[in-house]
Amino acid sequence: MLILLDFSTDPLLYDRLIRRFQTTQEREAEGRAKGFSGVLETDLLRSEAKIDAISHPDPNAMMSYTRGPDGEILAEDRDEIPPNKEEGERLWRWEMGLRFMQGNDSDFDYKTVDENDDYDDHTDEQDQYFEDEEPEWVVDGTRGDEARPNLQGETGIQDF
Repeated sequence: MLILLDFSTDPLLYDRLIRRFQTTQEREAEGRAKGFSGVLETDLLRSEAKIDAISHPDPNAMMSYTRGPDGEILAEDRDEIPPNKEEGERLWRWEMGLRFMQGNDSDFDYKTVDENDDYDDHTDEQDQYFEDEEPEWVVDGTRGDEARPNLQGETGIQDF
C-alpha cells in the first residue's frame, strides 16, 4: 500500500514504473480502495500532470512528454522501460528517495528537521568522535605514525 500512497507525488512516473505492471485484479483493488471519487481524482491528477509536463518540462525528470500530430500527448522514453515489476518498483523507490534527499518532497516538512537543535548535537557528537580517533593500520595492528607495513609475497607485478 506504500506505493498507492505515493501516487500523488508523480502520477506520470507512477504510471510508467508501477501501474503498467499491475494486473487487472491489482488495478481493481486499487480502484476499490480509492473509491469512485478517488479514481476521478487520480485521472484528473494524471491529466494535469501531463499538461504541466508539456508546459514546464523538467530537464531532471526521468521522462518528458510532447504533443503528437493530432494533439495527443506522447511519452518520450529517456531511459529503458523497466523489464519487470520488481525493477519498476526499484526505480520508483530510487526516484522518490532521491527527491527526498534533494529536498524536493513536498509532503515532508524539512524545516522541522533543519531547525531542530537535537540533530545538530548528534552531528557534533559524531564529528568529535571521529576527531578523537587515532589512525589504526590494519596491516600490522600498530597505531599512529609508527605503522610499518609488513607485506610478504607481494611483488607488485601481475603475473598470470
